[in-house]
Amino acid sequence: MTKHGLIWVDAFTDRRFGGNPCAVVFAADPISTKDRIAFTRETRLSECAFVQRSETADFGARYYTASGEIKMAGHPTVATVTALIQSGLVKTPSDVTLEVGAGVLPISVDIDEDGGPDFIEMTQPKPRFGREHEPAKIAGLYGIEASDIVDAPQTVDIGGTKFCVTLLRTHEALRRAALDAPALLAMRKRPDCDFAEPFLATTQGVTKEGDTFSRLLLPPPEPPEDPFTGSATGCLAAYLWARGHLERPRFRAEQGHWMERPGVAQVAIDGPRDKIEGIRVAGQGVVVMRGEISF
Repeated sequence: MTKHGLIWVDAFTDRRFGGNPCAVVFAADPISTKDRIAFTRETRLSECAFVQRSETADFGARYYTASGEIKMAGHPTVATVTALIQSGLVKTPSDVTLEVGAGVLPISVDIDEDGGPDFIEMTQPKPRFGREHEPAKIAGLYGIEASDIVDAPQTVDIGGTKFCVTLLRTHEALRRAALDAPALLAMRKRPDCDFAEPFLATTQGVTKEGDTFSRLLLPPPEPPEDPFTGSATGCLAAYLWARGHLERPRFRAEQGHWMERPGVAQVAIDGPRDKIEGIRVAGQGVVVMRGEISF
């Protein structure tokens, strides 16, 4: 039996029980993949983070869902850096690097001048654009109409995390969306499918400060909906900027409010519309509890 420190963090929020929760496990090098997946399933969280040594960055971390490892994820990144700050391993303000499955992420930590949690900004990998998809096929996965979709859905890949970004016209259409999980799982098996899940979004926030609002509905064994998805938000940013749906390369992304877990990110796009160099996604994290886990 090996014992490991554990910090549970709510990410992309400045208050407990908001945003997206993530359990961060320390000194995880000896923990097997099987145990990492089993632990994530036990928590019923969408993802858990495992901090380990790195030869190429200040810190290393790997992220797991109930199905297996994912190479890039936003809310576990914010959660991991929050846990490192709370453990005294990262000072504020500072710049650090974090090696995840997709490579090394530059991280900037800034102090909140209003006394809230520190702002953690990650520079996500350069986006890659995949296939465009017929609106009717994506709409059919959610019981909505093709006319509810503004523009051609398109796969966007950030660090190996691939979402089919689907822009809806209204919040009403977004509320109506209900995932047909068997249909999505069947679509994934097709050789022409180049994404994991569609990411549904609108260019309307749910608060007066918001610019976008999104939902990520998931098939089993994952939780049915993700409260806030930082990597998908990066994909959304690339899609909106490249296709002319943003007037300026900065916006406030909102997600999770209809789940009573409101989450917020500040997003910035580097580069012109036809040559995006990177996406910067910033959020805050709050420690909910600390503990110890034995494997």
